[in-house]
Amino acid sequence: MQQPMIGRLDAKARTRATGAVWLASLLTLALPGCGGGGALDNAPSLENPAGVNGQKLSFAYFQRCVNPLLNTALAVGSSGTTNTCSAGGCHDNTSGTGGALRLLGNASAVDLAAAADAVRASDIYKNYYSSLGETVVGAPDQSRLLNKPLVRGVLHGGGLIFASPDEAAARTIRYWINRPMPQGQDEFSAAAATMFTPADPATGACNTE
Repeated sequence: MQQPMIGRLDAKARTRATGAVWLASLLTLALPGCGGGGALDNAPSLENPAGVNGQKLSFAYFQRCVNPLLNTALAVGSSGTTNTCSAGGCHDNTSGTGGALRLLGNASAVDLAAAADAVRASDIYKNYYSSLGETVVGAPDQSRLLNKPLVRGVLHGGGLIFASPDEAAARTIRYWINRPMPQGQDEFSAAAATMFTPADPATGACNTE
C-alpha cells in the first residue's frame, strides 16, 4: 500500500531536522578550535627543538667575536660581490629586508664592567638580542643564524655566504651557540672567560673549538 503524500513529506522534514541538529552539534564541537579550548585541549603538546633550556649565550663572546662578523664584508656566493649582514637591504634595522634579524651596523662595543642595565640599553646589546632570537641555545645545527648563511635546509635572501661549516666565521657562530653559560647564570657570566685564549674577554683570542 502506498504511503500517503503527507506522511512522506513529514518523513523528509524529520530527516532534514535531524541533519540540521547533527550539523549544529558538529560545528559546536569544532568552534572552540578557533579560539582555544574544547576538544583541542587534549591534543598532543608541541615541543620546542632540543636545546639547553633556560641557559643564556655569552654577551662577551658575542660582542668580541660574533658581532664583528655581522659587520664584515663577506663574499656573496660566487658572484664576486661582497656585502655585510648589517647593510641596508639586508639586515639593517632601518632599511633592511632580511626578516627577523635586525642589526645596527654602527653599534659600539661597551665596557663589560658596566652595570647590566646599562649594557642592555646599548645598541650592541640590541644586536645580541636580535641574534639570540635566531638561535636555539645549545643547538647550532637547529639555529637559523648558522643555517641561513649556509643555505642549509632554509632559504636565505642573501644567498650562500659560508661555503662550508668549516669556515672560520661559521665555526665562530657554532662555538657561541654551542657553549651557553652555566645554568642559573646570566649572559654576563664570568664563565665566558674560558671561551678566549688567554682566558680574558678583553684581550684573549676567540676560541672556535
